[in-house]
Amino acid sequence: MPRVLDPFRFVLIAVAGWMNQHQLQIIDYLREENRVLREQLGGRRVRFNDDQRRRLAVKAKGLGRRLLAEVATIVTPETLLAWHRKLIAHKYDGTAQRAGASENSPRYREVGGPVTRVPLIRRERGFRGNV
Repeated sequence: MPRVLDPFRFVLIAVAGWMNQHQLQIIDYLREENRVLREQLGGRRVRFNDDQRRRLAVKAKGLGRRLLAEVATIVTPETLLAWHRKLIAHKYDGTAQRAGASENSPRYREVGGPVTRVPLIRRERGFRGNV
């Protein structure tokens, strides 16, 4: 039995359509704004710092290569995805763990201090086992 479209569903669909149209207008404006900014740059190359690369790479990964081909205008989709691969590789290469393990770091001194004192305290109390 076919259901009749009740007023609530009709209003819900109308609002969703209006929001979709509004978002498309915003996207069109942002695309045009990007075109104008690129024209002002001329043929000069845009330089990005590491934070900008990271932000673009994270957003680009969510879009995927096909959609990036349509949308990405500052750099190629391949470049954006390569930045993301490097970002992920850096995340899991262990440099963050190694950075805090040097003898000069406060964390090493905090952990090293009490641990090296424990065997001395035990010897003073008469413990002669393997420490």
